[in-house]
Amino acid sequence: MAQRNKAHLLISGRCATSDYTPVGSGGDSKQPPEPTDRQAHASAIRGGLQSAEQEARLRREANSVAVPESIPGTYVTFESFPDVELALDSLDPRSGTTHPELRAVRIDEVSGQLVEFATVFVPDGTMSHFLNRLDAYLSSVDASKPNHRNLVDRIQAVHLATVEALWTDPTSQFPPADEQVWWELWLRRRDGNELTRLRTYAEADGVDMRIGRRALGFNTRTVVLARTTARQLSLAMDILDDIAELRSPHHRAEFLADEDAATQREFVDELVARVTPAPADAPVVCVMDTGVHHTHTLLTGSLEPHNCHSADPTWPAEFDDNGHGTRMAGLALYGDLGEAMDATGPLPLRHRLESLKLLPPPGFPDNEPALYGAITAAGVSTVEVEGTERPRAYSMAVTAVTPGPSPDEHAGLVLGQPTSWSASLDALAAGRGVVESDTGLALLSDADPEAHRLFVVSAGNVTTFDRDHLTRSDLEPVQDPGQAWNVLTVGAFTNRDTLLHPPGVYDGWSPLAQRGELSPFSRTSVAFNSTWPVKPEIVMEGGNVAESPDGAERHPLGALELLTTAAPMTPGTAGSSRQLTTAGATSAATAQAAHLAARIMADYPSLWPEAVRGLIVHSAEWTPAMRTHLDQTSTKRAKRTVLRRYGMGVPDLTRATRSASDALTLIAQETITPFTGDKLGEIHFHDLPWPTDELVNLGATLVRLRITLSYFIEPNPARRGWNGRYNYASHGLRFDVRRATESTQDFHKRLNLKALQQGEQRPKSAGETGDWLFGPEAQRAPGSLHTDIWTGTASDLAQRGLVAVYPVGGWWKEQAARGRVDHEARYSLIVSIATPDVDTDIWTPVAQQVGITTTITT
Repeated sequence: MAQRNKAHLLISGRCATSDYTPVGSGGDSKQPPEPTDRQAHASAIRGGLQSAEQEARLRREANSVAVPESIPGTYVTFESFPDVELALDSLDPRSGTTHPELRAVRIDEVSGQLVEFATVFVPDGTMSHFLNRLDAYLSSVDASKPNHRNLVDRIQAVHLATVEALWTDPTSQFPPADEQVWWELWLRRRDGNELTRLRTYAEADGVDMRIGRRALGFNTRTVVLARTTARQLSLAMDILDDIAELRSPHHRAEFLADEDAATQREFVDELVARVTPAPADAPVVCVMDTGVHHTHTLLTGSLEPHNCHSADPTWPAEFDDNGHGTRMAGLALYGDLGEAMDATGPLPLRHRLESLKLLPPPGFPDNEPALYGAITAAGVSTVEVEGTERPRAYSMAVTAVTPGPSPDEHAGLVLGQPTSWSASLDALAAGRGVVESDTGLALLSDADPEAHRLFVVSAGNVTTFDRDHLTRSDLEPVQDPGQAWNVLTVGAFTNRDTLLHPPGVYDGWSPLAQRGELSPFSRTSVAFNSTWPVKPEIVMEGGNVAESPDGAERHPLGALELLTTAAPMTPGTAGSSRQLTTAGATSAATAQAAHLAARIMADYPSLWPEAVRGLIVHSAEWTPAMRTHLDQTSTKRAKRTVLRRYGMGVPDLTRATRSASDALTLIAQETITPFTGDKLGEIHFHDLPWPTDELVNLGATLVRLRITLSYFIEPNPARRGWNGRYNYASHGLRFDVRRATESTQDFHKRLNLKALQQGEQRPKSAGETGDWLFGPEAQRAPGSLHTDIWTGTASDLAQRGLVAVYPVGGWWKEQAARGRVDHEARYSLIVSIATPDVDTDIWTPVAQQVGITTTITT
């Protein structure tokens, strides 16, 4: 895929409005492929193995560095057929004293399909393990079931492994060949001398490699940090047999958080010297928590004392009462603080911080749960009265336990239903002021579109950890107020799948969740009734949980969390206190999501809060571990269940803010009138600037279309059935796309009864082509954000540049006496086209259509 270095395209003036009356309307994973020519298939694999071995030998002979006790051999990469798993056990025989050994496995998405890459170290003299099996396969190739077919039929290609083959983090994060960066080197434990051999190599003439002073071991691996280039590591692979895996370093949480105050201060001072705070009018993240220690060295340039507030004016605002708010502030400002410390060169920040103390300090009465909505509203009012008007993302990692069913309520309807707290957030997001009274939730004023707010809210944490942590998370519902419709609710996943610890501490313990899987902390909406929206919408890094060798104990460890800022627990002790600590769970995930929101606001200051929320969700993708669950579902409804666990996956700043020549994102912001009187009002047709010619030229190439519709509803939180006039949402919006064989006129007539002439029959509906991931289920789902992904041919997509947005029912329509008829509603429509693995430019012709010829400077 091309580099994402182009601006998303904001479009306007291409939306046609019509009066609207709706028209009435009455997987398994692939088996190993059987090659068409097994003889040629096996011969090609044999040739790949022999060529790899010969090339590796020549590379060793050309390398002047010699390391005693290293074992000469060849790193070989086996590549699977798409959506087929390799026979990993057969690639890792473990027989004899010297044998091939599986070192690293990675799954990449190639043209929309998952391909598995396994890298094996084959010591000299042991390639016969594979060659003998190929001989046996070839000798029985005429049989219906050749020998070793389970091994051979799954392999698409074999080649000499590159240094990238040992990289098990996302391929997009692999450093440039000659860039000096820190790496995590995962060394296979063989004889205890692995570090000695590595240091011997690093100290040889002509080698530019710095090895970290600390190394920690677990199970069969030793992990050490090395600062070098990818090119140097490639040369090291020719000599050293010890390298098993390469990763981006997460050492700051594991190592630096445990250092003494003086050592931490050295690292903090080095980062501060590189940081330039954002200007005073930059976007802000308002951390709604226990307060923030604003004099922290890493925060003070971005958080001024007058931007520290309390929801209750009697609470002191400028001190963090238990450290949680300061931990969140570090993540909200820097994202992953460990990555910021690993980086080199200047670090200009794009946003600033505010603090809103939402929880009472020690010595003050606890907040009553029934008053959380009012306390939140009062705090927001304080922030906005005293603060300047600027783009703002509210970050709230404070949740309450979701109440259980009362005797007269059906349990299935309780989970996920609105509370006064969640409804307050919905009202605030929609631009309304709220207050609690004896009679319920009172809306103080009409919603002001210019006062729309973005709230980023935690899904809440699981506190009891089972070995089957996914089932536990599915049974633990999102906590109040994370069920709010208008907020961005954040769950947690984890890439922290290794437990690095000093010798003798937690020996034998292991991380509970696998890489890319849901964090054991994260709650879900699987248990919600289908009446309520899908939550969380996204997941971000929240750390992992450690499990004892006997499986009897499971609990959080700082070594599996993220590095962040620490507050002194006693006022006036900052100079002697440790400035760094760790944070995890959905709180940490929420703060990082707020950081992402502020970065988007900085790049696109004209975007509405609903558009920023939409872009974050639109940029999210499922990890291979998540995608496995999705691909195993056989129905659209089952996919929705998986969606209630992971949301749309893990968002990405680059995807959220940048297009590429082969990955185009269009953003439209419009205002619609959903209802006229007690009837539906308008339908919008977006005639999008479309790369029609370029798509036609691609013909049968598979491409992807992604659409996200984001808007804010006005809540009606009274508990009276949630149907008809008692609908919770003021209105709903939906989208539809013109089909490939459908004319513009027929598209209008398929959706809008008013497009038909008097007496005219509705035209026969054009058949849908391609494949929607969720289909009608995505459109019927409750909530104020709808998203779906379509896959089909480029020539098909060339005809689909017309998208409709239309209203469905809500209490605005049913309760005309409340004065909301003829009320306008804003929405954001986000449309992306991706042509993966195809060398074509779809961005430029569309940019020319909208009159944009420049890109955003990064």
